[in-house]
Amino acid sequence: MNQSISLQEPSSINPYSFLLDAFTLIPLWHYLVIFLFIFSVFLYHYLDFHFFQDVFAGFKGCPVTLTYNSNSHIYHNVVSKCRVLHSRYLATPWLASPHLQNFFLTFLGNPPDVTYQRELFRLADGGTIALDWGVNSMPRDDASPILMVLPGLTSDPNSSYIRHLTYNTFRLGWNVVVSNHRGLGGVPITSDFIYNCGWTNDVREVTNHLHHRHPNAPLFIVGTSIGANILVKYLGEDGENVPVSGAAAICCPWDFLIGDRFIRRTLLQRLYDKALTLGLQWYSEQHRHSYSRLSDWEGKMHSIRHYHKICDVGKFETVDAFYRRNSSAIYVCNVSVPLLCINALDDPLCTAEAIPWDECRENVNVVLATTTHGSHLAYFECITASGIWWVRAVDEFFSVLNCSEFKHKQKDLGAESTLDSTLDHDHSSPNLMVALVKLVALVKAGFRKWGF
Repeated sequence: MNQSISLQEPSSINPYSFLLDAFTLIPLWHYLVIFLFIFSVFLYHYLDFHFFQDVFAGFKGCPVTLTYNSNSHIYHNVVSKCRVLHSRYLATPWLASPHLQNFFLTFLGNPPDVTYQRELFRLADGGTIALDWGVNSMPRDDASPILMVLPGLTSDPNSSYIRHLTYNTFRLGWNVVVSNHRGLGGVPITSDFIYNCGWTNDVREVTNHLHHRHPNAPLFIVGTSIGANILVKYLGEDGENVPVSGAAAICCPWDFLIGDRFIRRTLLQRLYDKALTLGLQWYSEQHRHSYSRLSDWEGKMHSIRHYHKICDVGKFETVDAFYRRNSSAIYVCNVSVPLLCINALDDPLCTAEAIPWDECRENVNVVLATTTHGSHLAYFECITASGIWWVRAVDEFFSVLNCSEFKHKQKDLGAESTLDSTLDHDHSSPNLMVALVKLVALVKAGFRKWGF
């Protein structure tokens, strides 16, 4: 029986049809595996995971980079004795992403149990803020050191990182007090002023209050995030004339103008902007009557920049002018208190682009510690994420400083000792303030150069 085989000319064969037929022969779950692999690679890079980098490095962690002046007595006599700052930071392996760390800090955080005893403090302008003392931290003797904590944007004493700091510090026998911002901690706004990211009068009044009440107790301050910006600005404004023995600024934003550009740069950064705006929206809703009376707020906020535009600009011409005037980077050169600054280079909120490296290096009282990883205030370590690295670093720094002769002692030089902090009430001269800060820094540099 003859069989006829029909052969098509090669030119009449469509190669794409053969390719499509071949693809249909591949099981569907193979495509799903390929898709999941590509998506995982995308997420790994987009969310800045570093787990495999940690694996290949043998889980040794990243080194701590210290920036300081070569003539700094604070570094040579205090920081050089701090083992934590000369070790390495290894993030919790299952939190090997700054965004995961930030999420975990916000919603979980593994905070220890801490209770507080509240003291209401009345400010000179009629405002009220809550001073929350950790239980067993109410000053029992005038010689016990006091640690004052300035929280972040809308944080309060129950925020997980503040509870970690409070718990670990009063285990050392120190007294710990959290100075809430106006309108936070369940305290109403009782004056015609809403706190902002550069307002230093409140911390100035509280530190003076604590010093006058406990004159023999060394006073140390930790500022976190926005609280760090307020702290550095306050120390720079008042120079030698502060009753503060030592300070630490954790994850300081440094330059709001750069930070504003950064947080609107990518989709992920805009999500952070929206999340922070929701926090400010909540804060505004809690004090709707005050906001409606003191600002142009109409009930909605679209971004952090929009919030500052309607609530904080005041006598400034633009939001950018407000940011320039209230950024702490221009004040760090005039800090006269031993100051430890800690920043993570992968901080998703406070970009490393804003860190004033040269200004920190110029000031003999400042030591800047930077790490490759750490996120924003998170710095979780150990396999169970039970500890926060910067808390250990700060506690050790303050402990060594407190036992040394390099604690700052207030020199009451009168009104001339400050950089005219009354300019806080007159926002029409931001360039004058910048010029004054730079002039003081140049004079100090000249004195050091000629050995005075």
